Amino acid sequence: MELNLLTLCYLIGSLTFIIGLKMLAHPESARKGNLVAAVGMTIAIFGTIFLYQEDGQKLHNYGWIFGALLLGTVVGFIVAKKVQMTAMPEMVSLFNGMGGACAMLISIMEFKHITDHAFVWEGVSSLPGFMLIVGNINHLHMLIIVVGMVIGSVSFSGSMIAWGKLNGKVKDLNYNGQTYVNLALLLALVGLCSWYVYHTPISSSDVGGIGFTLTDGTIATHGLQPIQIYLFYGILVLALVYGVMFVLPIGGADMPVVISLLNSFTGMAAAFGGFLYGNQVMLTGGILVGAAGTLLTLLMCKAMNRSLQNVLLGAFGSAAKSGGGAKEQGNYKEISLSDAATVMAYANKVMIVPGYGLAVAQAQHTCHELEKTLEEKGVEVKYAIHPVAGRMPGHMNVLLAEADVSYDKLLEMEDANEEFKTADVVLILGANDVVNPAAKNDPASPIYGMPILEVENAKTIIVNKRSMKPGYAGIENDLFFAPKTSMLFGDAKAALQKLLAEIKNV
Repeated sequence: MELNLLTLCYLIGSLTFIIGLKMLAHPESARKGNLVAAVGMTIAIFGTIFLYQEDGQKLHNYGWIFGALLLGTVVGFIVAKKVQMTAMPEMVSLFNGMGGACAMLISIMEFKHITDHAFVWEGVSSLPGFMLIVGNINHLHMLIIVVGMVIGSVSFSGSMIAWGKLNGKVKDLNYNGQTYVNLALLLALVGLCSWYVYHTPISSSDVGGIGFTLTDGTIATHGLQPIQIYLFYGILVLALVYGVMFVLPIGGADMPVVISLLNSFTGMAAAFGGFLYGNQVMLTGGILVGAAGTLLTLLMCKAMNRSLQNVLLGAFGSAAKSGGGAKEQGNYKEISLSDAATVMAYANKVMIVPGYGLAVAQAQHTCHELEKTLEEKGVEVKYAIHPVAGRMPGHMNVLLAEADVSYDKLLEMEDANEEFKTADVVLILGANDVVNPAAKNDPASPIYGMPILEVENAKTIIVNKRSMKPGYAGIENDLFFAPKTSMLFGDAKAALQKLLAEIKNV
């Protein structure tokens, strides 16, 4: 009966994961979807704690279990409440890294379990030449352990480097031959894992361990030699190193893709943990995260007009900082607050392009107030969202949803590019690389070929930036020097507040 209840708990958990993921597809239902999935996870967790049995024994050490749950809940709640929107990408990387570490530790603990209990029994019979060999280590079991450990380790160490890059503590590392070094590390990792799994002993004939005779005359031989145990932990270290080297050279402009890819790694590692324990809800959750992360990664690569291989090996964000695509620019012109207010107040359609500068200034609420004020004056206002704007997938959508901006006003890149043709004013708030015409016009530019928001098709362009410094990709933007472009310098929140006051007086 308890087993059936546990299966029911896992079924409910799996269903809520699927329903929650579906609800996450729309901002209006995303919060409810997150809660639905969280409720399902809670049911699965408590079902495992109180209903799971192995060899007739239930779980014990409830003090440690609930102590860890309480600690993790309190820390997670405090961090999530205090985190600023600008630091959301770092938090996503950090939490994703913790998921990878969890999957890695599951494999390590399962490996320790089989090394402590893995023996091969030789049943001795009185019949001449008869010997029955039964082993409790098998290749499939070891394959799941090793692959789960490797993927989880790469996700953990890679996510930590991504976290460091996003908060500015870790710099891009590029050197001659880095592609070949990383490729050699990957091949070595795959080769060692393949050899290790294939040579996992499944009978006493495979090992040279020390045998001993039990009271019933059966000979027991330990299933793994010390060198094989050391090699497992050597693979672990190599996987952690590869995760670091894998992310280090990737440039800032590619970080949204990398975060999504690492997220899919964590999901796959969790799925292997579900295989290990025969846990349906863990398997379902891992598959959903892995599949969703992979699809999102491919979609963002398509939005950047680049292959995944090119993102991982090309790293245009870091290459750009070495000076790729740089050229002599002309002069830019500034616009006063009063002139900007007049132009926007008397426009028929205003398009707003949010970027990381908007997030840094925490100006999303002021931006929404500006939108409402313009609409009161009869101006049509819409937002243009680039798929890789910001520092993580969907960064701008989350930012604007926090300010209660209507989802219907958020236009994806293809739709926004059609709207720009009829827009009187485009207001760019801290966006840079995603509106850079060099992606279309300059074959020497590191971002050449990346689809962009074609803001240059609007009648008037107003760009709010703190300075003329390049964006995250590290390259100059020709748009800022175009005849129809005017610069409005200053912190996005302060500038919008002053602009809002001017518009109200128009």
